[in-house]
Formats: sequence, structure tokens, C-alpha cells
Amino acid sequence: MNEFTLQPGQLALSDLRAAWAAHAPLSLAVDAWAGIEASNAAVEAIVAKGDPAYGINTGFGILAKAHIPVEQLATLQRNLILSHAVGTGPLIDDHIVRLILLTKIGSLARGYSGVRTLIIKTLLALYNANIMPAIPVQGSVGASGDLAPLAHMTLAMLGVGQVRHNGVLVDAVDALAAAGIAPVVLGAKEGLALINGTQVSTALALHGLFMAERLLEAAMVTGALSVDAARGSDAPFDARIHAVRGQPGQIAAAAIYRELVAGSAIRASHLVGDERVQDPYSLRCQPQVMGAVMDLIANAGRTLLIEANAVTDNPLLFDGGVILSGGNFHAEPVAFAADSLALAIAEIGALAERRIALLIDANLSGLPAFLVREPGLNSGFMIAHVTAAALASENKSLAHPASVDSLPTSANQEDHVSMATFAARRLHQMAHNTCVIVGIELLAACQGIEFHRPLRSSPTLETVHAQLREQVAAYDADRFFAPDIEAARAMVWQGALSASCKALFAVLHP
Repeated sequence: MNEFTLQPGQLALSDLRAAWAAHAPLSLAVDAWAGIEASNAAVEAIVAKGDPAYGINTGFGILAKAHIPVEQLATLQRNLILSHAVGTGPLIDDHIVRLILLTKIGSLARGYSGVRTLIIKTLLALYNANIMPAIPVQGSVGASGDLAPLAHMTLAMLGVGQVRHNGVLVDAVDALAAAGIAPVVLGAKEGLALINGTQVSTALALHGLFMAERLLEAAMVTGALSVDAARGSDAPFDARIHAVRGQPGQIAAAAIYRELVAGSAIRASHLVGDERVQDPYSLRCQPQVMGAVMDLIANAGRTLLIEANAVTDNPLLFDGGVILSGGNFHAEPVAFAADSLALAIAEIGALAERRIALLIDANLSGLPAFLVREPGLNSGFMIAHVTAAALASENKSLAHPASVDSLPTSANQEDHVSMATFAARRLHQMAHNTCVIVGIELLAACQGIEFHRPLRSSPTLETVHAQLREQVAAYDADRFFAPDIEAARAMVWQGALSASCKALFAVLHP
């Protein structure tokens, strides 16, 4: 893969998506090094002068009044990392750890954190050698930064603990030796700069953002399939309806639905003589709901892009050696963005579940009960819908906002926290749940379309139907159903449903 050159503060969402999707060599823009060196020189001047400066020659948190002698500064920083590496739970996946490393490098390289160039070079070496620190996902409250998980990240630089090297869990000291990377001895402020910051919660939220984008695309495709399966109307997608309301996401979503169903012979077959006046909301109101979801995702993306480029450690060094203590490590913007994404992901699944319920109900859909021939002898999609309902309900609980919670820490010095890391990490489970729901709708809608043969859906939707049938046969009679659902879920998770019509969704990828 081509090398990506990181210009600090100028990451685009497309850059972050690329790093999330695949590992590629990384370098830092040449003009960034001078600012890093100048910031570190300011730290060295403060150390030489000897005046107390938080995080440089003092203790941490409520222990900030303790002055630390120069000869103990390296021990101070190492102790900070060892004592703060208290994470628990499953390890964060490598593709998310890549985002953590990328955004941490970018933040430190802005030149306000006071670290040596050695720190940046070591992080780059880990990234390029595909040595991903083993970071437990639990243990951060999202202020003062993602302390525990970032301490585990920093352990790898010290040659302590474990890492995943090319996906295999090994001791950090062995992985560093194999890659020719020397363990780091931390200098003044460096440990604090490495563990203060919002990079873990931001990376987890970016994962949720990118999955929400995939889910939105997939559910719009399956929703359009369901319209044809239920012989629904495309009139609710008419541009004039949406123009008079003016909501931008709704207008964009309606345009996508119009394109998805364009050329459907199934729709053409009931343009005249259809006694139904209006479709149920789960079909008719898709532009309104999914358009609102689209706007929510876009807003979260703007917040997370700013955060991915931000300097979020503390204290910060400015021109003239000025050192200022503040609170950029407080991850409230990330928590709010993650809570918004939780709503979006839950609603995508909730609407898809309602369409599944519609399709299996012969009174509403006009299709055979539970989408199977000889219902009674066969249960068909009866319990597949129950699974979808169970997961949609689970997502309702998971969508409860995390940002409204706070527990004081550090002996009440850190008396309001964001809970951004939990807010972000629960998005993975929610995305999995919604992938299953949308996968079940894919199976149901394709099954429904087949009852209208020889009529065909639109060219775009027939392509999606053919993709599914390459992996999953039509459901003619009851069989072991779970493998079918897993195959459909994987298609949704991997972004396969919109792969053949990617241009339609360009509005989602600024």
C-alpha cells in the first residue's frame, strides 16, 4: 500500500477511514519536526530552571503539590505509566488501535506537548511494524483523558506487557527486539503527554461512525428491497415532498431511494388499480427517518474529525515557553457524538425490524405467511423476526445516553467526567446487533421479491439480490437458518450491499 504522510491537524475523515480499513506505511510531514523540537526545548528549560510546573516536575492529579527532584523525573514518568495501566476487559481490535496510534501521533506532533522527537519516532515505528499495543477496552471515564487505556498503549513503548504483532499476541519486549525498536526511557512530561488525551474514546467512536455509515447504506438498500417485496409505492420518495420540508438529510435520502427503485418492473405492475392508498410508515417514512439518521451521523462525523486532529493532553506549551494547564482531555464532545451515533444505529435497526414484521405478516404484505410456501408445515421467517426484535430491543437499552452519567475520581479533583469511552465502545455491540437485523431484512426482502417472479426489481436491487443468492439459497422449506443469517450479517458488516452502487452514497463520505 502507498505510504500516508501525516500532516498534523489536517487529517480528513477519508484518511481515518483508510487507516481503519487497512494498515499502510505512515510517515510524518517533514515540516512538523521543528515544532516538536521547540516544544521539547521549552520543557527542558523548565526542568533546568527548577520552578514547579504541573506534569513536568510535580506529582499528578491531587498530588500536584509534590515537587519531584530532577534525578527522579524519569522514574516519575515510568511510575505514572505502570500505576495507570489498570485496564480490564477484552483487548481493543487492531484496526481501532491503529486509529489510536495515528491520532496520538498527530496530536503530539502539533508541537504543544513537549515530547522529544524520539517519542514520535517510536510510535511511528510501532505503527509501521504493525505492532499494536494490547489495550483493554474498559477502565476509562473519559477525563482526565483515556488514562488507563493510553497507559497500556505506552507500556508497549517501554517494552512492558504484551502487543499484537501482525495479529499475534506476544510479549512487547520480544516484538520490539524483532522489529529493531529500542524500548523508551521516558523524559520529563512525556508519560503524562502520552496518557492524557481522548484518542481511545475518539478511535472507538470513529469505529462506531464508520459502522453507522455502512449500516445506513445497507439499510437503505434493504429498505428499498422491502418496498418492492411489499409492492409498496415510490410516490413517498418524490422530490417535491421533501423540498417543501427542507431537511437536507431527508432530501438526500429520498434521492437515493428514487435511484434504488428506478426501473422496477414490480413497481410498474401495480401503478394502476392498486386499492391501497398509503403504505405503513416503515416503508413510506424511510426518507424522513433515514434522512434524520444521515444528518445525525454527519454531525457526529464533524465533531469526531475535529477531535481526531485535536491537542488534548495537559498541560500545554505555547510560544515563549508559556505552560498552561487546562482541560482539553475532557471528552464531552466525544461522549455527545457517541451518544448521537447510538441513537442513529438503534433507529436504523428499529425501522428495519418493523419492515421485517411487515413482510412476514400476510395481511399487510400480501405475501405468503412468514415468507415460506406451505406455512404451518414450515415456520419460515417466524423466529428470524424474533431474533431481530430481540436485538432491536437490546439496542434500545444500549442507546441510553452515557454522557449524562458522571462519577467523581481522583479524590474529587476530577469531579465531573464524560464517560465517553463507554459511550463509544458500546457502539460496536449496537452495530453488530443492527447488522444482524438488516441482514435478516435482506433475506426476507429478497425472499419476498422472488414471490413476484417473473417480474423483476430495479437493476440495482437485482444486483444485490444476485449477490445474496451467490451465498444463500432461497428459503423453500425449513432448514438450519442461522448460517443464512450469519452470511447476510457478514455482507452488511463488510459493506457489500452498497458496493455496486457506491456513487449513490457519496454524500455520506465527505
